[in-house]
Amino acid sequence: MDCNSTNLSFEQTGYFSKIIIDYLNQSPAIKPFYTHPVSLEGMAAAIQARQQAQPDRNLLVKELQEQYKGIETSALVQQNIQQLLQPNTFTITTAHQPAIFTGHLYFIYKIAHVIKLADRLKKEFPDKHFVPVFWMGSEDADLDELGHVYLSSDKLVWETNQTGAVGRMNTKGLDKLIHRIEGELSVQPFGKELIQLLRDCYLQSPDIQTATFKLINALFAEYGLIVIMPDNANLKKAMEPVFREDLLQQTPAGVVEKTIEQLSKQYKAQAHPRPINLFYLKDNIRELIELKGDKYEVRNTTLSFTKDEILAELANNPERFSPNVILRGLYQETVLPNIAFIGGGGETAYWLELKDLFNHYKVPFPMLVVRNSFLIIEKKWQEKIRKLDLQTKDLFQPEQDVLTMLVSRQKNGELKLKNELEAAMRVYDLLKDKAANIDRSLLQHVEALQARTIKPLQELEKKMLRAEKKKYETEQRQIQTIRKALFPKNGLQERVDNFMPWYALWGREFIHIVYEHSLTLEQEFTILEEG
Repeated sequence: MDCNSTNLSFEQTGYFSKIIIDYLNQSPAIKPFYTHPVSLEGMAAAIQARQQAQPDRNLLVKELQEQYKGIETSALVQQNIQQLLQPNTFTITTAHQPAIFTGHLYFIYKIAHVIKLADRLKKEFPDKHFVPVFWMGSEDADLDELGHVYLSSDKLVWETNQTGAVGRMNTKGLDKLIHRIEGELSVQPFGKELIQLLRDCYLQSPDIQTATFKLINALFAEYGLIVIMPDNANLKKAMEPVFREDLLQQTPAGVVEKTIEQLSKQYKAQAHPRPINLFYLKDNIRELIELKGDKYEVRNTTLSFTKDEILAELANNPERFSPNVILRGLYQETVLPNIAFIGGGGETAYWLELKDLFNHYKVPFPMLVVRNSFLIIEKKWQEKIRKLDLQTKDLFQPEQDVLTMLVSRQKNGELKLKNELEAAMRVYDLLKDKAANIDRSLLQHVEALQARTIKPLQELEKKMLRAEKKKYETEQRQIQTIRKALFPKNGLQERVDNFMPWYALWGREFIHIVYEHSLTLEQEFTILEEG
């Protein structure tokens, strides 16, 4: 399958926040909040910083080997796990919660991005090794967000009464959704292969995190991607000093609040710390820990601990402590020899709040790379766009603006009163000169006359355009249809649609195409057109 790609700046799309646009443009206002610019020079500096602060590589490799037991994976994955023992091996990481069937398309895009960047860095720094890593946020308890997918604009919801960490939930009930997906996608060239993949991963797994692990491994093992499940007692042991300080002194909250205070002078804060930034995680519970008087209470439960009891619990059962958004990144960077984190706009925005926290704990702050974004356009939509004499990039604008552009182009400027307005302005400039020569106080009167003339002309121009647009009902419907298909829910395709229809259509080639067209450090939006 051939595809052609063109790139836009993130700013041109109109779908990214001011903080992200300023970050991408390396605006002076944002520079205090990150360490390494997104460049090869920045990468070299990130590598150097990480060489000085090595994680416990033996622990990491031991836990990964344990996790991969009984999982059929590629020789490249096994080799990459072993490679992590070497001090000149570094990781490029992305993270996401275990949304069912991967959730949205960008789940796939961010993984392809880490793989492509790791591959490029092997060429740029041949004396070092780079391993792509997916860090699974399986402790997230937001089932509303993680328990649904969209298929042909239908929202498919996993009906389950389970609570707690989504990654720990069993997969009962997903067979119904797979049956529904089969009804729609099995007729496609690779539909049956996709359904078998879903059945193998989800219906043969004890829980969601294992199912997600198997699915990512099936899709990306050939590229050497390592998946890590951080819901792990031994890995969390490495965070015990930080978790302890969070419980006793509430230090992280104080550090991050100061950063947010500075950042908030220009931007809206993405995430806010709590006094204690840990959840208690046990069985079907994942609830915040709160200090009430001298007791540590687990919100929405009857559980409570004295200071000595909670410290004993942390020492004996570290897996029962789950970091929130403020501490999650620190956990990741403590465990991994990481140099770059690839995340979406929202993720990058909250990481920009964390640099001082990393400095406080003497953990190297990774380079922050905004993940790749794609808009995939099938041939049938390309043809419709061309027939309207539009370009794909035009469609990033609101529907009415697209129609205005179309009408203006077709009428070749006939609806613009540019010449007439300029002629009127010239008349009033002459009148101003004459009036000023007689009495300067007359200028104000001429300017008032000018405003009374120009404004109705501008209104007339708008009315002419509105009247003409009414003749374009067919074109407007076509624009609506195209935008609805390419920008579902009036947002980016990747934030609504799922990978399954594309896999059913193109098979594994879909993953190869996304990898092939993935950028590394360019930081641009990619339009991918079926060739």
